[in-house]
Amino acid sequence: MAAERAKQGGNDPSSVKVAMIFQDDPFSLDVRQGIADEIKKLNTKTVIDDRMPKDLNDITTFLTKVKALKPDVLLVSGHEKGAATAARQMSEHKIEVPLVGMTHCESAKIVNDFPKVAEGFVCPTQWDETMKATDWLFGSPAGYNKAMQAAYNYTVVPYQTAEASCGVEVWADALQRAQSLDPEKVRETLTKTDMKTMCGGVKFAPDGSNPGKDMVLRQIQGGKYRVVYPSEVAAASLVYPRQAQY
Repeated sequence: MAAERAKQGGNDPSSVKVAMIFQDDPFSLDVRQGIADEIKKLNTKTVIDDRMPKDLNDITTFLTKVKALKPDVLLVSGHEKGAATAARQMSEHKIEVPLVGMTHCESAKIVNDFPKVAEGFVCPTQWDETMKATDWLFGSPAGYNKAMQAAYNYTVVPYQTAEASCGVEVWADALQRAQSLDPEKVRETLTKTDMKTMCGGVKFAPDGSNPGKDMVLRQIQGGKYRVVYPSEVAAASLVYPRQAQY
């Protein structure tokens, strides 16, 4: 999104400066690798690439560098405690960055505990009931959400539940096309899958990954999570730069 904004402003993506910090664990380092690949592809510039201290109680050194180098994008992945520490200390040090991306926003309860600084944070998810997407089986995410709440008394339908349902949909489509239960025939049919679901696109790469689906990004706007990316499923426009409140 930052690269797109740079282009819209007549600037090259190489002008976009990225600062990032990650917990030293497999999940966060996997996130880091994906970001590093994207930075290389977009030709944006990494100005800080740090790892969080093991106790996750203090990232002041990192934020001091952020304040000095003034990046355009700040990315944080440190599970619930890392997110809470980052939000708290960004507020304490009045860190202003146009675009902030953070994992574990909801589970860290940053909207409740740090509502002012959390305004404008962008948080990843696999699915959201407000996405502007439709498919032949479930209809819209909003309709699916309503049906699941009625059937199973969900207060909030987890994205894992929606993703599992979309997985069943992909299998149903493949079995119908294969007209067989033979594992090899079904597998070969799956490799040719190219479809849209209420969770996003499904198109498998040779390694089994699904590059047909972008991560859904939600921005905290007025204390609510609003889907802002990808554009084809967005329910709101990105507020950029974020309107930090301290």
